[in-house]
Amino acid sequence: MQMGNSPSAFFILEIMKYSKPTFYLGLIVIGMTTFCTPKPAETSEDPIVNSAPILPSWNESAQRDAIVQFVEKTTQSGSADFVPENERIAVFDNDGTLWGEQPMYFQLFYAIDFIKKNADSHPEWANVASIQAILKDDLQGALAGGEKALAELVMASHAGMTEDEFNNSIKTWLESTTHPETGKAYNKMIYQPMVELLEYLRANGYKTFIVSGGGIDFIRVWAEEAYGIPPYQVVGSSLKAKYEEKDGKLQVVKLPELNHFDDKEGKPVGIHQNIGMRPTIAVGNSDGDYQMIDYTTNSQGPRLGIYIHHTDSVREYAYDRDSHIGQFAKGLDDADKKGWIVVDMANDWKTIYPD
Repeated sequence: MQMGNSPSAFFILEIMKYSKPTFYLGLIVIGMTTFCTPKPAETSEDPIVNSAPILPSWNESAQRDAIVQFVEKTTQSGSADFVPENERIAVFDNDGTLWGEQPMYFQLFYAIDFIKKNADSHPEWANVASIQAILKDDLQGALAGGEKALAELVMASHAGMTEDEFNNSIKTWLESTTHPETGKAYNKMIYQPMVELLEYLRANGYKTFIVSGGGIDFIRVWAEEAYGIPPYQVVGSSLKAKYEEKDGKLQVVKLPELNHFDDKEGKPVGIHQNIGMRPTIAVGNSDGDYQMIDYTTNSQGPRLGIYIHHTDSVREYAYDRDSHIGQFAKGLDDADKKGWIVVDMANDWKTIYPD
């Protein structure tokens, strides 16, 4: 895919040149809680049988067949690999697994947009060099201070918000902003084959969770509408928060201090602390998901690890080992020997985004 010629597109490409691993760390700590009505859980112990095709946006392939066979053997009563419904847990990374992540994490698009749109109402930002550089599209200046500068960008643009303020800000952004390359709303750049997989698992008694390096409360705002996953089934990176008086009433306000970094080694910890059970199925797309998939499959009983490999440069993006975003090297090397499924987006999916 080719980026357009707009100043914003140029700035995004420049960001990718100077990205560091700590860039993502600065991004993922964004979030406040939103509350949604949960959907009723399925109670059947056997697979749901109906006339609708299974995973209709997937091509017939060994990868698709292996997923279906695993679900059937773990949900059919009497099977040697039967898993009781209350133990059927499936965890999914978000960025690059359930929706796009190129040319940079979508949550970072939000952070930059927020700074640019709200600078006039934040005179205190005049003394923050990294923010002033962002406002001038000076990437080198913005990143000159390293991790401290990146933290300043995120904290200044998000910390101090109440949960309602943050939720409304995200909703407004999603309704008014589109991806610079596809022209789609960001929450419409979800992957249709993955939405179908989520629905298929839930129809067969699996509880589906997001376990993301992205901000837990950023995802909670829109995940139920996009994926059917309620906010209490989202695990992610988070800021600390405080219950205090603001604008004349007691509210939850997030603080400029990291609470949990939910990437790599942090993902098994996040699962342990928030779900309390080792998953049966884990799905990711990058080496940031390696520990989550290994934690899931390296235990007794039937377990399944799945990687989504971005191989489609025409309908989406092709990247793996050398990518600044979603690097996929160790997982790609170890998948065969560990028995993990690697889904080839170009060959295994009929379509990418919902119609």
